[in-house]
Amino acid sequence: MAKVFEATVTAPVNIAVIKYWGKRDAALILPTNSSLSVTLSQDHLSTRTTIRAAPEFTGDRLWLNGVEESIAASKRLINSITTARKLRAALEQQDADAAPLSTWGLHICSENNFPTAAGLASSASGYAALVSALGALFELPQSASDLSRVARVGSGSACRSMFGGFVAWQAGISDDGSDSQAVQVADRQHWPELQALVLVVSDQKKTVSSTAGMQTTVDTSQLFAERVRTVVPQRMEAMQKAIAERDFAAFAEITMRDSNQFHAVCLDTYPPISYMNDTSRAIAGIVHAFNTAVGRVAAAYTYDAGPNAVIYALKDDMRDIVELFTHCFPRPDAVLPETFYANSFAVFDTPGAPGTRITNPNVAQLAQTAGKFPAGSVRRFIHTEVGDGPRVLPASQSLLDAAGMPKHVRE
Repeated sequence: MAKVFEATVTAPVNIAVIKYWGKRDAALILPTNSSLSVTLSQDHLSTRTTIRAAPEFTGDRLWLNGVEESIAASKRLINSITTARKLRAALEQQDADAAPLSTWGLHICSENNFPTAAGLASSASGYAALVSALGALFELPQSASDLSRVARVGSGSACRSMFGGFVAWQAGISDDGSDSQAVQVADRQHWPELQALVLVVSDQKKTVSSTAGMQTTVDTSQLFAERVRTVVPQRMEAMQKAIAERDFAAFAEITMRDSNQFHAVCLDTYPPISYMNDTSRAIAGIVHAFNTAVGRVAAAYTYDAGPNAVIYALKDDMRDIVELFTHCFPRPDAVLPETFYANSFAVFDTPGAPGTRITNPNVAQLAQTAGKFPAGSVRRFIHTEVGDGPRVLPASQSLLDAAGMPKHVRE
């Protein structure tokens, strides 16, 4: 039987606490400022990608969540694949016995276990999975930081998903982008108590893409220049210090302030861009009220380019937060309890318990004041934690069948 040249990987979602918004070079995806993110666990949020190379494939093909997509329509996708192929070709020139994988067609199959293009960094995990799978398939010797530059030319924030834990994307200063790459600030074991609760307000594709939105911001926002010049450098330094010292109060305040400023810059864009909605703003208000109720900064919200909220908190405070928000944003009847809140960390005794009890009296009083929003205002909750970087999976986890075609296809 002929050898099958194939690799399957998963890659994580990352949620920035210091936001990337704006490019100094759109073609190379070089950012105007550095950024910093937390990698979330792949047990709850990930992209799985299988890539096979074969001489009989007549060209490159891509299936995303069971639907074939045009590779030719995406310059960024072409750039990532072409860059990885060049690295493989260099290896083949050095080793006459190496299979000429760089010249063969590729079948790429990718699936997300979370909503695509709804403010949950799907492009980041998608391109990180693509590049990680290409790296494994092509047996590339480059480091994760080196490969992060390949992921970057597909989706800027994808470079941060090449690592687990806490990750900085260094903006760099070189025109060729050689110093614009991701580095790990701290691994996942550094702060194991930190958890995240994702509130999926919408799983619909956003009306203004990040690519279009940030370019308009760069061109029109007067606040943007001050953010890049002064605010972000100071916050990057302060955030790395907060992470190093595991100082949650400092981490939380910087996270919320940076999220607020990012969305303020979007509103200062002309025409203005509004990614948050009324539910998003209500969640932010409840987080501040929760911190007041417990007498300290125990929770922090952040929003990427979409309405979905991510709330960071330490493990000991997350029960109160889950009880509060599942009470204020109840489950619609059409959604199964295990879909609404999977209870991965055994916060509740039974699947139907979310929203039915609040054990902390101060939080219970806050819940009465906040009231209940219409069922379905939050479509589901995803409780997760800090996670690792891309994982290479065994052949049994392949998304392609024996013929190199997708196992799961949607009409």
